[in-house]
Amino acid sequence: MSARTPGLGRVGIWAGDFDALPAADVRQAATAIEDLGYGALWLPETTGREAVAQAAILLAATRRITVAAGMTDVYARDAVTAAAAQRTLEEAFPGRFLLGLWDSHPSLAEDVRGHRFGPPLTIMRSYLDALDSAPFGPPATTASPHRVLAALDPGMLALAAERARGATVLGMPTEYTRTARKILGDDRLLAVTQLCVLSHDRAHTAELARTTAAAALPNRRELLRGLGHPSPDALDDRLVDAIVAHGRAEDITHRVQEHLDAGADHVSLHLLTTEPHTPPIQQWERLAGHLPT
Repeated sequence: MSARTPGLGRVGIWAGDFDALPAADVRQAATAIEDLGYGALWLPETTGREAVAQAAILLAATRRITVAAGMTDVYARDAVTAAAAQRTLEEAFPGRFLLGLWDSHPSLAEDVRGHRFGPPLTIMRSYLDALDSAPFGPPATTASPHRVLAALDPGMLALAAERARGATVLGMPTEYTRTARKILGDDRLLAVTQLCVLSHDRAHTAELARTTAAAALPNRRELLRGLGHPSPDALDDRLVDAIVAHGRAEDITHRVQEHLDAGADHVSLHLLTTEPHTPPIQQWERLAGHLPT
């Protein structure tokens, strides 16, 4: 295990579909992920459950696994509230909660939450300042070092290197993992999330892989062009394969190792299925036996 990843392990699960499940099923899925030996359970935040509350539920349902609220929306709660929430979970579950901050999206910030969306780097820097100076929290607790920034563009990665434990990068090819490592430097955590579809036959995964890659394009077009994909909207097979690892467990394991070789400390697997309302526990189990520890 890398010194930059205490408590995370090499491989975790990105539970992007948990908001579609009843709370009882979420708790059951979290215990299954822990029992299968994954090091961390990552959660996004869009318009479903409140991220920190859900993290508390999952921390209480498990014993050792790190729960990472990997994309807590900075427009969803002020920095004082976020700091108090993080300190509360750090007090109750020492070292097991990781706060990941996300600069959101204009439609979520404005249409859903009623805020004015601002320049991401400016907003995030101001939020971090307020987080560090927040006066509230449980007695005898201080600002927690357990935070990362959800980052795609180089500017946010550079801010993560300056002001956070590191960064989490979702849905990018392994070539970008090398870029992210160079920007972060050698002493910061780099956690990447790999989109994947598991099947014994790649022909069975092709359609879902293409749909998944298409959904990932809007925030990644320019970055993908810079990685040698001049026409990302064409979604040729090479680009789909670069974004989504699909096929057998061995194929996904190979992609995980490529990320690790490219400089990632930790890889979380966002396993996509045709049944998002059913936790893919059997597929997590199939993968667990093949993954690096």
